[in-house]
Order: sequence, then C-alpha cells, then structure tokens
Amino acid sequence: MNTATSSPPSRPAILIVEDDAHLRVGLRDNLLDEGYLVAEAPSTRDAERLLQERAFDLLILDVMLPGEDGYSFCRRLRTQGNKSMVLMLTARSLEDDILKGFEVGAQDYLTKPYRLRELLARVRALVRRSGTAPPEQLGFSGFTLDLGRRQVSRADGSVVELTRTEFDLLAFLLRHRDRALPRGEILDAVWGRDVVVDPRTVDNFVSSLKKKLGWTSTSGFSIHTIRGVGYRMEVASS
Repeated sequence: MNTATSSPPSRPAILIVEDDAHLRVGLRDNLLDEGYLVAEAPSTRDAERLLQERAFDLLILDVMLPGEDGYSFCRRLRTQGNKSMVLMLTARSLEDDILKGFEVGAQDYLTKPYRLRELLARVRALVRRSGTAPPEQLGFSGFTLDLGRRQVSRADGSVVELTRTEFDLLAFLLRHRDRALPRGEILDAVWGRDVVVDPRTVDNFVSSLKKKLGWTSTSGFSIHTIRGVGYRMEVASS
C-alpha cells in the first residue's frame, strides 16, 4: 500500500522588476500580505540573475528601467523560452504603448498610478492562469475566511453574513494580526486611496464586524482599539 502523503501546494512566486524603491517595497509588502513568495529587482540585470536561480509564476515588470527597458527584456525572455506570466507597469497609456507590451509577450498591462486593489485582482487572475493559486483560506478562532468564495463560516458550517467592505476589513485585519494599524492605512487598503471617507467610518465597521462575529470577552480573538491610532487584531493560539 502506498503510504506517501501529498505535499502542500507551493505558494506562487512573483518577481517585481521596478527601479523605484518606494513603489517596489510597497508592492512587495502588499504581495507578501496576500500570501505570495516575492523577490524584487531594481533592474533587468538583477532580475536575470534571480531568474537563473529559480522559476517565477509571474513577473511584474516596469517598462521604464535603467539600461534595458521592460519591452526589450520581455521580448528577450520569450526568445529564451521563459514562460512566466508578465504584467507590465508603466506611466505610458497610449494605445501603441499598450499594444507593444502585448506584442513582446506580456499577458497584461497596467498604467501608473494604479489602484492597489485592481493590481492585486490582476495578479490573482494571472497566477491562476499560470497553474498556481494563492492561499484561499485563513482560519481563526473557529472561523474560516474563504478568500476565493469571499465567505466567512463558523466551525459548524453556518455562514456569517458580511458586506463586501466588512469582509475586506476582516481579511486586512487578519493578515496584519498583532500589528497596530492606523485608521488611515486601513482606509487606504479597504476603501481605496481615491475614496474620501471619514476616518471614524472604520470604527462603525469594526463595531458591526464584532457584532456579526458574535465577539465576547471569552472569544478566541479580539480587535483592540489603539487610542489615537487605530486597531490591532489578536488571535489566541490554538
């Protein structure tokens, strides 16, 4: 009898090629929060070295890079047989520029400045096309957060009815558990940078979320108010 057990699925690997350190680090941190394996490179030369060391499911490739630009690099990768999905980022929005990205072998193209939620959605779609997928479920204190189905269920299988914003807020707090999160950071991540919302809106949504999850002082999780800052979610060890 075969007693071998299957190994857990590997996490999708993403390589960010971006010369702007601020943008690169911010994007790296957000992708890490989403559960991906992430490497970064400020130039195509550094990216090529990383590509020689391992395969990546997705390349997020800036067009305007020092030395070799993103178009040339993508074309060269394709001639070398590299099959990684490519999402190109650029400030150029002319149709000819976008078409050029597809002609050199990119699968998607996003213009700067981009909305983080849109970029993450495109990343998820591309890694699914590559044959891998990010972690789909997060568990805490008898609850299961299913990211793919956007559903929260209790241990008995019953579903917690949450609005879209409540779900996004819970996912964000859970991914950043044990960290004090300023209201402004929560607003940017959940509501979006372009949406003007009263910072106290977060308080109302946290209160609603706790009520729907049936939180009490004996629950295995807590969402603490950090006075003058925001919130911190804590989950008891199982």
